[in-house]
Amino acid sequence: MNTIDIINKTKRKEPLTREEIEYLVNGYTSGEIPDYQMSAWLMAVCLNGLTDEETLALTLAMRDSGDILDLSGINGITVDKHSTGGVGDKTTLIIGPAAAACGVYVPKMSGRGLGHTGGTIDKLESINGYRTELDFDEFLNIVNQTGFSVISQSGSLCPADKKIYALRNATGTVDSIPLICASIMSKKLAVNADCILLDVKWGTGAFMKTREEAEKLAAIMEKTAKAAGKKCRAVVTDMNEPLGCAIGNTVEIREAVDILQGRSKGRLYRICIELTADMLELAGKGTHEECAEMAKKAISSGRALEIFRKTIELHGGDSRICDDTDLLPKARYSHVICASRDVEIISINAEELGMASLMLGAGRVCKSDDIDRSAGIILEFEAGDKISMDAPLMTLYSNVCSDFHEAAMRAYKAIKFRNLTERTLT
Repeated sequence: MNTIDIINKTKRKEPLTREEIEYLVNGYTSGEIPDYQMSAWLMAVCLNGLTDEETLALTLAMRDSGDILDLSGINGITVDKHSTGGVGDKTTLIIGPAAAACGVYVPKMSGRGLGHTGGTIDKLESINGYRTELDFDEFLNIVNQTGFSVISQSGSLCPADKKIYALRNATGTVDSIPLICASIMSKKLAVNADCILLDVKWGTGAFMKTREEAEKLAAIMEKTAKAAGKKCRAVVTDMNEPLGCAIGNTVEIREAVDILQGRSKGRLYRICIELTADMLELAGKGTHEECAEMAKKAISSGRALEIFRKTIELHGGDSRICDDTDLLPKARYSHVICASRDVEIISINAEELGMASLMLGAGRVCKSDDIDRSAGIILEFEAGDKISMDAPLMTLYSNVCSDFHEAAMRAYKAIKFRNLTERTLT
């Protein structure tokens, strides 16, 4: 085969065979195909797209470039969940224990945060002693004991994706739905759970900015998973506003524990119940309505919290935080932003609040950056709330930033208000 011929076929919108795609992926991963040729092909894909069959072939070739996990040692139905990322998304920490409390097994590999979106691994590592890098046998043992475990992504999983994604990032070829699908689904298929739930987000705080884009991505990812022999459901959720009131790492652990303790039943709780019900329904536990009731009882009974506690303990973490979140690391500095007048909250720009959190040290600009796990933002409102003058709107936390002026201005400007006195928008 000839790489130039493959590039030209995609330029002319001529479908590639499975063998041609495997040749391209394997050749690039091994170093036989240079960056400049792969870049040309990626740009052709961005401009002309791929068929569903090509997308599946690309996904499977990337999956097969590394290890595929053998989860047969887990004693029941396994369900994996993936979110396309957002601001304040700590759903894995809630729905994983809740689903496990209802009898399914949730073995999960997660990544670290980059930019304004947070990473589940960073959040868990804000718990003192929590280990995210475990050998596979220990991982399986924890899943069998508690039904739930989250560890760092294995370096031997999908090496083709790592190399191709780095090239996409450097060549402006990230925003292609077939390439996004192949990147996500190759890793999900390599984890090899029986069922996969995909939470595809759209809005200001998500990669997909419109619902239409998110629906297209959700459809092709679900179709690809099913064609690969997996039970899969893709749901589209709103990320125009942060998911919950906490944005950061330690602060999001606190909020997740509040939910698992049954102390909070706002928008985050409702979304987690729906996602847990989706996982349970995929695993054959009943209708969606029956599964939603099971999820609610898992939390109200305290069973989900006990699973989270035991999982933390087995990972070497301080499980006492399940009773007292004050044991989590605290930031040295804080800054409260108050309302300057009586206002109603019209909308919240999730991306801008995520960027403000990044400025406080809660995220990374580059993968090699260190993060301040105690940094972040806690909101005191949701859209639609009315706030009195001088009442707190949000609190900013940081260990590395004692001058909050720039971050506070960005966070404040992320909120659209209605002045209740003058009836004008600000």
